[in-house]
Amino acid sequence: MLKRFAPLVPIALSALLAACASQQVPQSQMDLAQQPLQPLELVSDEPVVDFTDAEPYELPSLADNILAHGLSLVGTRYRMGGTSVTSGFDCSGFVGFLFKEEAGMKLPRSTRELINLDAPLVSRSELEPGDLIFFNNRGRGRVSHAGIYLGDDQFIHSSSSRSGGVRVDSLDSSYWSRSYMKAKRVLALVPEQTLAERSSLSR
Repeated sequence: MLKRFAPLVPIALSALLAACASQQVPQSQMDLAQQPLQPLELVSDEPVVDFTDAEPYELPSLADNILAHGLSLVGTRYRMGGTSVTSGFDCSGFVGFLFKEEAGMKLPRSTRELINLDAPLVSRSELEPGDLIFFNNRGRGRVSHAGIYLGDDQFIHSSSSRSGGVRVDSLDSSYWSRSYMKAKRVLALVPEQTLAERSSLSR
């Protein structure tokens, strides 16, 4: 699909993520595996994943832009209905903002519309950076949350006001692993003309 590759995260973002990762969380909030699935406002309070020691890997040209921009927004507040840096983001607002800014794509506003996009379905074992991932974290049998896959079983999302807004989490955590639903390769819907134009601009 996308043939040009570039590094993921500017070195300048490392300090920001390390600072987020250093937050201390009470032990009583860490054992999410023994808690029932909760509404979005009560989601995981696990520490933000520290990406600073991860080995570098390469991303498709549009995916690296989306994720680098997303990582620069770690710590942006959560706000229900929010779609901008100034207002804050909810989960679908965050996804839509990044795809519009970096890929020129206008995505549906809600998670229920996002999950129904006519994009290739991707198995969890074949996830690639930039894929949209969907969760049922409210225990109601339907999609209730979305994020963007980073690689190495990590994803970025606007989580909740309680857990700090935009952050990086692990798909291997008990909370996100059990609420994971499916993933779609929405970047496959980018028109070839858009790819060519953005490739020329980056040269």
